[in-house]
Amino acid sequence: MSMLFLLALSVVCDVTGQLAFKKGADTLPRPANLGVFLVALFRAPWLLLGIAIYCAEFAIWIRVLMIAPLGIAFPLASLNIIGIMLASHLVLGEPINRRQYAGAVLVMAGIALVAGSLWDPTWPSLIAAS
Repeated sequence: MSMLFLLALSVVCDVTGQLAFKKGADTLPRPANLGVFLVALFRAPWLLLGIAIYCAEFAIWIRVLMIAPLGIAFPLASLNIIGIMLASHLVLGEPINRRQYAGAVLVMAGIALVAGSLWDPTWPSLIAAS
C-alpha cells in the first residue's frame, strides 16, 4: 500500500476515534469518585470503540513510519485537525466559527508546503512505497 493511502487511513481512524470518544464522553455520568469513573470508562461502548479504532490506527501509523520520514508523515497527519473540525460539525452539530476556518486555512497551507516535498527527487519512492 502506498504511504499516501496509509496516511489517509490513519487520518480517517483518528477522526472516527475522536468522534467515538466524544460520543462516549457525553454518555458518562458525573461520578463522585475516581473508581466509579474508571469503571464507567471501560463500560461505555463508544469509548471502547474509540480505543479499538486507535489500536488499528497505531498499527497503520507504524507502517507509515516504516515508509516515510517522520518530518514528512507527522505534518501530513495534521489533516486530522481539519477532519475533526468538519466531522464534529457534521456529525455532532458543533458550530464552526471564523477563527476555526482561518486556522483550518493555515493548517492546509502548511500541509500543502510539506506535501510538496513528497515530489522532491531525493524521495521518489514515498508515494508508491509498499
